[in-house]
Amino acid sequence: MRDIPDPAAVGTLLRHVLELLDGDLSRIYEEQGLPEYRPRFSPAVRALLAEGPLSVSDLATAVGVTHSAASQTAAQMARADLVTHTPDPLDARRRLIDLTPKARALLPRIEAEWEATAAAMAELDTELSMPLAELLREVAEAVGRRPFRERVGAVYRGPGSGGPS
Repeated sequence: MRDIPDPAAVGTLLRHVLELLDGDLSRIYEEQGLPEYRPRFSPAVRALLAEGPLSVSDLATAVGVTHSAASQTAAQMARADLVTHTPDPLDARRRLIDLTPKARALLPRIEAEWEATAAAMAELDTELSMPLAELLREVAEAVGRRPFRERVGAVYRGPGSGGPS
């Protein structure tokens, strides 16, 4: 049995790499006494530190994820008592997400992990043909220019499409 997914299954391979990276970071947080903290929280924490309280939509934009992903992350962070949801004083229909005192107390530990992760990523990049973040940005830009659905649709000839199957 193989430890690495089929290289032709790019989505599976991307998830596998993410699981390897995030899994190790999660274990570090557990070892540091932060079992409820997840690697996916760090971009939200950084955005909230930089910009202050944000709506889910603004957090999604700041982090570069979908509204749904930002909402799910904020809900997980709220369950861990890392963020609060309060009414926006300028628009009662919106709720603002902000860091709790518990999250602020954890910042020195979280920031130390950020620095260590950046150093570890720099080391890993020396073993790659190009920096991973650079490659992923290129992929995102290319798919932004021409969505993957269009690329697949241009060549897909499934059953019932009139073409070869």
